[in-house]
Amino acid sequence: MKTHQIPQSAFAMTTLREIAQFTDYSLLESLNCDPDATTDGADHSPRQVCSGHFVPVTPAPIENPEYIAHSHTLFRELGFADSMALSDDFMRLFSGDLSSVPAPMRQLGWACGYALSIYGTEYTRQCPFQTGNGYGDGRAISVLEAVLQGQRWEMQLKGGGRTPYCRGADGRAVLRSSVREFLAQEHMHALGVPTSRSLSLYVSKTETATRPWYSEGARSSDPDRLVSEPVAITTRVAPSFIRVGQIELFARRARNGDHPQAMKELELIVTHLMDREYAGDIDPQQALGDKVVLLADAFSHRLASLVANWIRVGYCQGNFNSDNCAAGGFTLDYGPFGFCDVFNPYFQPWTGGGRHFSFLNQPAAAERNFTSFCSALRPLLADRPDQLAQLEEIQLGFADLMQKEMESMWAAKLGLAEFDPELFSELISLMMKTPVDYTLFFRELSAIPDTVEALKNSFYSGLSLSGEAAPAAGEITSRWAEWLEKWRSAIGLDQSGEAAPDQSRLREQVARSMKQVNPKTIWREWLVVPAYQQAAAGNYDLIRELQDIMTRPYEEQTSETAEKFYQLKPLALFDVGGVSHYSCSS
Repeated sequence: MKTHQIPQSAFAMTTLREIAQFTDYSLLESLNCDPDATTDGADHSPRQVCSGHFVPVTPAPIENPEYIAHSHTLFRELGFADSMALSDDFMRLFSGDLSSVPAPMRQLGWACGYALSIYGTEYTRQCPFQTGNGYGDGRAISVLEAVLQGQRWEMQLKGGGRTPYCRGADGRAVLRSSVREFLAQEHMHALGVPTSRSLSLYVSKTETATRPWYSEGARSSDPDRLVSEPVAITTRVAPSFIRVGQIELFARRARNGDHPQAMKELELIVTHLMDREYAGDIDPQQALGDKVVLLADAFSHRLASLVANWIRVGYCQGNFNSDNCAAGGFTLDYGPFGFCDVFNPYFQPWTGGGRHFSFLNQPAAAERNFTSFCSALRPLLADRPDQLAQLEEIQLGFADLMQKEMESMWAAKLGLAEFDPELFSELISLMMKTPVDYTLFFRELSAIPDTVEALKNSFYSGLSLSGEAAPAAGEITSRWAEWLEKWRSAIGLDQSGEAAPDQSRLREQVARSMKQVNPKTIWREWLVVPAYQQAAAGNYDLIRELQDIMTRPYEEQTSETAEKFYQLKPLALFDVGGVSHYSCSS
């Protein structure tokens, strides 16, 4: 993989021409192009792609693009001036028009195929050809790869038009889903959760797409009407977009001997993943077998840490298939995701996801994806029994690794030096019976309350998750008081000696550490819905307000901000389609 010798200016770049000198298309230059691809990128109809790692595709620009927002944080990281987001050439590129980009930028984008495993079971009939050779980036088109500020980034349009993997869809993303993805990625980054990032968000002033969606207040699982919505493009950014499903695709072809280069293409994509995502973990001079083992070990730690972080902040991926699992160990593909309001172990925002992808089942889903990943690496170790045994050991050890990450995370949320299973079990039972708002509860607990009264700010009165009658108020308050006393003792606070200087310092120290892992501001779907509804009418103020507050999630809030963002979910919005659940994410 080539490196650039051009020193990047310390001053913020203001034009595409300045960015162009840092382009480095490592994927296109080191991997195989589909031999059946067109030379001009006019490849927009569903077809089988039977070999090669990518297909050149020209994006379809959205009509009359208008600026909505960009990530100020990411722009600074990349060395971009904020003004560039409003410039004509930047807006053209990131709304899908590559026709006039400056050299050495390329006028073609690219799309990639991948396989599909759902909870560890491989499927091949989800594409129109029932072979698995038509499944992949249906409306995601990468348009740029560059080394900026010493970091390699790939930039990908979400909603950039049809590709060979579109399976008959229109290749567009509507404003609603684009707003959600744009805000969610930068929110997750600010929360400290590894994630793809958001660069920019543009909407068409004239082009629309028809999608099934919910009537206002509808409580049906499936959308009950068709709506015409503005199309938009959000550009997501990551070191690469290689997915577990992508490695699986080439492993399947290698196992089946689908073509003479199948095993070589598997080796190429795995080596490219190491170069793009694990250069700091794997010495490129080592033998391939040793590198594959190191890759599996590094990914296992990243994946376990990622999922523990998801649960720390109340995030549920919703659809955690292997094709939605980034092989770099970060959050990818914000479709039917959601954040817990009321705590529920089986919270699942996607009506098609089932319990296997629900909130506290995500560690088990991660284990299935990791098993699929290890299975995809095995063909490379077929004649290396020692490394194969090491891979098997790493795979079998994932469940224990995941459990340790979870226990460490719960201990941190509770301000404990080490995990206390009895205290935790009692807490989960109480949170279910009360029930409580996940974010508000842990943030209120982070203030180290003396009594249960402060915690009651997070209680949902009159709501039952189990369908059973809620315990009597006096009984539940008494049980919370007992738990709170045990917890305060567990973190080292002595009720009788609270005023002592060492106790005061301990209290401040524990509160400070807990507030670093328990956010004040979290994604609230019922606040995001009005933002994209107003945006459809041309008013982007709420999007920008949410972007500001959600990129500062651990900060204390003014009373005015807290009145709007630090609140329980209104009971009237529970079970409302498009707020509490979704059947699609387009």
